[in-house]
Amino acid sequence: MIVLTALKGTRVLDLSRVLAGPYCSMILGDLGAEVIKVEAPGGSDDTRKWGPPFQDGVSAYYLCANRSKKSLTVNLKTEKGREIIKKLAAESDVVLHNFKTGTMERLGLDYEVLNEINPKIVYCSITGFGENGPYKNLPGYDFIIQAMSGLMSITGDEKSGPQKLGVAITDILTGLYACIGIEAALLERHQSGRGQKMDLSLYDAAVSSLVNIGSNYLMSGALPKRLGNQHANIVPYQTFCSSNGEMVIAVGNDKQFAALCEIIERTDLSLDERFRTNPDRVANRSTLIPLLQKELLKKPTLYWKDSCQQSGIPFGAIQTVEDLIEDEQLKERKMFITTDHPKAGKIKMIGSPLKLGRTPPSFTAPPPDPGDHTEEILRGLGYSKEEISHLQQMNTI
Repeated sequence: MIVLTALKGTRVLDLSRVLAGPYCSMILGDLGAEVIKVEAPGGSDDTRKWGPPFQDGVSAYYLCANRSKKSLTVNLKTEKGREIIKKLAAESDVVLHNFKTGTMERLGLDYEVLNEINPKIVYCSITGFGENGPYKNLPGYDFIIQAMSGLMSITGDEKSGPQKLGVAITDILTGLYACIGIEAALLERHQSGRGQKMDLSLYDAAVSSLVNIGSNYLMSGALPKRLGNQHANIVPYQTFCSSNGEMVIAVGNDKQFAALCEIIERTDLSLDERFRTNPDRVANRSTLIPLLQKELLKKPTLYWKDSCQQSGIPFGAIQTVEDLIEDEQLKERKMFITTDHPKAGKIKMIGSPLKLGRTPPSFTAPPPDPGDHTEEILRGLGYSKEEISHLQQMNTI
């Protein structure tokens, strides 16, 4: 059966590694693009060695961002290696990289060079801080970006001090922005017939994620505080303890607050002038929250879950990753998949949230080992078996 995919016929030349770039190219691959992952001979993506855990020597970290790709190993420091990349660029739609600013220029693989070869190329550069400005030559790592961008200053509480998020969120955000930009550029290309360059930075992406917290400061000039699991603009909207666990109750309006007061049998609170409207509740947060917490400790989480859901109050039990595997909603949505890996055997992976009706994601291949498809790709470029053997002997591939 032929599976129709959204990006069928699109070729992505992916020179990126670690997370932001590979996460972007994996999404494009899931959507049907042919993604060629380029590494140095032997493999140069650091995540291949990040662990444990490993499964038969394969890193779980590497697996999370590299399915639906082919692997080509090329030594970019050699003239013949760079020649291969230029030939591929001539037949590709997208070039993606996350080398430090200036590296692609030194290699002779910058946008100006590749655009001369292929004027339709969409060229996406991902760096820590962007290709201009005083920080342009600094290396960019997610943890550093979380610190500098203000994200850590608003994460945690007064006792904990600044905290990072539990995943490399700025890498993920930048990968998503890269996908959006690449797809926008491909759409625009249908009108102009020309490609273009994108200059993305982790720093910019992280700052963009400040959303309402950033807007609050720009409007008021008041520095945001670390509120832990509380919300800066809405009350009550936070974690609470039940008699047997922890949960989140997210009251988004006054009607939901009145319903919550009915559930906990404290209708007097919704009539209290201190708590009647959301701005009132924000102003009197320190008085209201202990009153609610006292009542919520009287019953188990499941009781509050059923009561809140019946009353239209947003509720979520705090689940572990182990809990997610058994979540019936995620099973129905096929958010966990199992596939065969030639080295690691059966591997479990998180699926795609993109539920396209006619052209759903297709997980075409497991994350490749270094060079799995080198000969196939080079033969497609017209290299003979003898030429490929010679390139191997010269350590070009």
